Amino acid sequence: MSPKPLPVSPTAAGPTPTILGIPRRTVVGAGASAVGFGAAAVGAHALGRQFASEATPRTAVGTAERPVRIGYLPITDAAPLLLAHARDTFGHHGLRATEPVRFRSWNSLMEAFIAGRVDVIHLLMPMALYMRYQLRVPAKVLAWNHVNGSALTLHPEYTDLAQLAGRTVAVPSWFSIHNVLLQRLLRQAGLVPVIRSEPRAEQHEVGLIVMAPSDMIPALTNRTIAGFTVADPFNSAAALGGSGRIHRYLGDVWRQHACCATVVHESLLNDDERAAALANALADASVFGRERRDEAAKLLADTYLPQKPKAIVYALTDHGREHAEAIHNPSWGGQLLEFTPFPYPSYTRELVVQMRETLIDAPSDFLRSLNADAVHADLVDDRFVRRALDRLGAGTFGMKSFDRTEELSDG
Repeated sequence: MSPKPLPVSPTAAGPTPTILGIPRRTVVGAGASAVGFGAAAVGAHALGRQFASEATPRTAVGTAERPVRIGYLPITDAAPLLLAHARDTFGHHGLRATEPVRFRSWNSLMEAFIAGRVDVIHLLMPMALYMRYQLRVPAKVLAWNHVNGSALTLHPEYTDLAQLAGRTVAVPSWFSIHNVLLQRLLRQAGLVPVIRSEPRAEQHEVGLIVMAPSDMIPALTNRTIAGFTVADPFNSAAALGGSGRIHRYLGDVWRQHACCATVVHESLLNDDERAAALANALADASVFGRERRDEAAKLLADTYLPQKPKAIVYALTDHGREHAEAIHNPSWGGQLLEFTPFPYPSYTRELVVQMRETLIDAPSDFLRSLNADAVHADLVDDRFVRRALDRLGAGTFGMKSFDRTEELSDG
């Protein structure tokens, strides 16, 4: 099944976007071939090549013949999917799921999804936009995984953003909330983000590069970079190990922002029973993660995440008092990772607006054409998570309504 036509802005027009010079096309449909992309789509270096995969098997998604296949990166963003597997919450709701498959980078995770090798993944929200509207992958957001849970971590010698002039900071992907909010912070501090060029201190420039999360702490320790922004537990691990200092929690920059969402092939949503079971399992796992954080951390450390258990516990608990200088808006609670599955429409709209103001070293023509007001209804299918919240009670997640106003810090 191909995605619907793009929700086009009535005031925007332009040439058809391409993927590294390759005409955009629909990928991963029933019986269709998966079209790959070079790492430049989400990384720092253009490989300028396609990869081709075998046609998606007829039982690839949305069928009962085999279990759902899950892919993830070893970060706390994946916790609802991992906890649902660890506690057999999937099975409780009648859904069979295989052992989650760990990937090292967002590139490899996304390519596996596009090739039909996994059915359900957690993915950076900006990357979900990229997949659907630039690559034309029939992917849908089923639910959010969490809010907050990320930070800007600097080498201990840097105590002020102005000191980053002439230095380099790493992000996990060009299509990440980390890239969006880092650039917002830099601009507010009078700094100029640059890509593909050496940052000049006299011009107040800060260089940005993409780096796999697992490489960030070694690069910071070796002073290859001056800092990084990423999801936990890497910020927590750097702080505990002394190689980094948490400079700002990103939840303190954009209140209750979504970092990752659960993304599925659109065809899976044609099976109401399986889609509902998946949403119910994720909602239950989110409740467990919120209410029993120490137990959740142990389950994640025992099987799924390679980081030290202490760092995982640290990432799931509130340490705002230890990093008071990283919090400018204390009433927001931006220092604490929260598991909340409902995808607010206002966030999707504002994300499109913010991404348009962000430097992205990858094909991003699609952003100019999108109608920000129409994107959410096309990208997100919240029918099943709404039902899950009706069952649990939205108040379980501190929700008062299905609408909210987005709040971004001015400094």
